[in-house]
Amino acid sequence: MSPWKAAQPGDPVTAIDTPALVLNLDAFERNLQRMMDAIQGHPVRLRAHAKSHKCPEIARRQVALGAVGICCQKVSEAAVFVEAGIHDVLVTNQVVGAHKLRHLANLARRARMGVLVDDAQQVADLAQAAREQGVCIDVYVEIDVGGKRCGVQPGASVAHLARQIANHASLRFAGLQCYHGPAQHRRTPAERIEAIASATDAARMSRDLILADGLAVERITGAGTGSFLLERDSGVFNEIQAGSYIFMDRDYGDNQPGPNDVPFEHALFVRTGVLSHTAPTRAVVDAGLKASATDSGMPTVWQRPELKYVKAADDHGVLEMPADTSLGLGDVLMLVPGHCDPTVNLYDELVCVRGERVEALWPVAARGALL
Repeated sequence: MSPWKAAQPGDPVTAIDTPALVLNLDAFERNLQRMMDAIQGHPVRLRAHAKSHKCPEIARRQVALGAVGICCQKVSEAAVFVEAGIHDVLVTNQVVGAHKLRHLANLARRARMGVLVDDAQQVADLAQAAREQGVCIDVYVEIDVGGKRCGVQPGASVAHLARQIANHASLRFAGLQCYHGPAQHRRTPAERIEAIASATDAARMSRDLILADGLAVERITGAGTGSFLLERDSGVFNEIQAGSYIFMDRDYGDNQPGPNDVPFEHALFVRTGVLSHTAPTRAVVDAGLKASATDSGMPTVWQRPELKYVKAADDHGVLEMPADTSLGLGDVLMLVPGHCDPTVNLYDELVCVRGERVEALWPVAARGALL
C-alpha cells in the first residue's frame, strides 16, 4: 500500500499523481443506466458481476438501480460484499475445501448465497457444510456451453446432478449456470450470435430434461457484457451476469458492434506520466505491468492515436511515436487498460472524477480476496 494517496476529493484532475486508476463518473453512470434500460421490459434480471470492480460502493449503486444482487468468483470476495450490505450473492465458481465451505456456510447466515457445482462430491461436501451451520445454500449446476473451463456436459449428467442437489434438505436447486466466456470477445457479431445460439440450445435441452424429472428450474443465468442482448432475447436465459459494462476496456473496444448493441463508454483509465524520452520515437511512462494488466493485450493511449503502447515492464511502459510528436517529461496520458478486471485488482482505490475535479475515492475493498 502506498504511504500517500494519488489524490484527495476536491483536488483538480491535473493534480492526480501517477500512476492512478481513474473512474470518469459521468461515463460510468451512463453505463449503469444503459444496462438497466436495455433489460427493462424483458423477462430477465441483472446480477452484476463484482469481480470487475471489487468495490462495494459500485455494487450498492448497481443494486440501487435494480440489480438483484451480485456475482463473485471467490468466497473471500463475497465476504467483503456481504459485510458491506449486499444480501444476494452468487459465487460463480466451484468451492472446494473444508475451510472455504465453512466460510461460505457462515455467509449464508447473513445473506442469500449461491454457488456452482459440476461434480457429485461438491454437492455432498456443500450439503454437509450447510447442514453443520443450519443454513440452506442455493446451488446451480454449471454447464460447459463452450467455454472449455468448468461445467458438466449438457444433457443427462446435468439432470442427474440437479436431482442430487434436490435430495439434500440443506441445499436448494436454484437452476443452471450457462456462461460462455470466450463468446464475450468474439470479434464479429456473427461469431457471437453463433456461440450464444449453441449455448442457448445446450441450456434449453438440459432444462427440459430436468423438468421431465419433475424438478423446477427457477433460474438460467449467464451472459456477459459482450453478448447479453443475445441471452436477453433467447427465451431461455432469465438472468445476466455482465460486469465489464460499467468500465469497458480496450479488449471489449476491439469487438465489432452489432446494429443494436448498447454503446457503453470507456470509463476506466490509468493515468500515467512520461518519465523518460531519450529517443525521438520512444518514450517511457510510469505505468507498467504493476499498473495495467496486459493478459488481453497492451493498453491504448486515450485520444492519442499517434502514440502506441508497445511494451510493458514491471514499472515502465514503452511508447512508440512519430519523431515529430510533441511529448515532454511529466506530460500526463490516460491509458485504456487491455483488461479491466485484473487492472482494478492492482489498486487500493478508484480516483473518481467528475469534470475537472476529484469527487471521491472509492476503496477497492475486495482487492486480493483470492481465497
